[in-house]
Amino acid sequence: MHAIRLHAFGPAENLVHERTKDPLPAPGQVRVAVAAAGVHLLDTHLREGRPGPYPITAADLPTIPGREIAGTVESLGEGTDPAWLGREVVAHIGAAPGGYAELAVVDAEKLHPLPAGLDAAEAVAMIGTGRTTLGIVQFTDLGPGSVALVTAAAGGIGTLLVQYAKNTGATVVGLAGGPAKTARVTENGADLAVDYTLPDWPRRVRSHLEALGRPATVVFDAVGGITARAAVDLLAPGGQHLVYGTSGGRTPALGEKELAERGITSRSVLGPAMIEKGGGMRALETRSLAEAAAGRLRPTVQRFPLAEAAEAHRALETRGTVGKVVLVP
Repeated sequence: MHAIRLHAFGPAENLVHERTKDPLPAPGQVRVAVAAAGVHLLDTHLREGRPGPYPITAADLPTIPGREIAGTVESLGEGTDPAWLGREVVAHIGAAPGGYAELAVVDAEKLHPLPAGLDAAEAVAMIGTGRTTLGIVQFTDLGPGSVALVTAAAGGIGTLLVQYAKNTGATVVGLAGGPAKTARVTENGADLAVDYTLPDWPRRVRSHLEALGRPATVVFDAVGGITARAAVDLLAPGGQHLVYGTSGGRTPALGEKELAERGITSRSVLGPAMIEKGGGMRALETRSLAEAAAGRLRPTVQRFPLAEAAEAHRALETRGTVGKVVLVP
């Protein structure tokens, strides 16, 4: 088979498209002919040998990156339920990588049937990005009285957060970098899309909210840094700052005194608390796929050929992507 292999930690150029041995499914596993493989920001950290804030260690080299796949089961390991053979499936592989390939092995217990109406790339987006989105929204009570500010609103999670919040009747302000991305945020249903690379964006958001007579009640924050600080400054008393990423750096300190005086809260929502609150990762995955199958959440997907994995990594690292990044063999 052909796969993307990493022989040395370092830049995106170290991702090599080459021929390698077909993987063999162990007992309880299946082998999937991959139709789509997800690319996560975590993959770029692991490629450099630094998992960062994620509780995952870098793999032994050489390795095939990638933990999200969809495709067709074409081989079974010993003792695996034969009913899986020939089925279209989607799975989050877990700690062991191997998704950037034409063939990948995965434990049968991690498989989900591919829902009707979703293609492989959309399903890959929902198995990882979708489950995280549903995990994040558990920490707030969105409804018609809510005003949500979504940073990185053109990204994979941001796209779904905008849709989810609109489905509850909330007012949504989406922040994104550049006119092309803000146009996509508007198309996705946000009430206001603002380019946060422009210095006066907070004034524009504040003016919009004052005209509505409805201050911000929650900030969904994937960016951090000065953008997050400005967004938090727009929160009304009782507002929530929910953090699920810091791509723009650490947010200037929100001390306990300020939080108490303003009556707002700030917390990271990733990790064990999200999983426990959601009833486990598999429960979040099942709900995510169901929301997409029902048409309530529809991911935006940006596809790259498998052989162009290095370009996909570069685009993701420079914020040159929209929605979920997926490799197609």
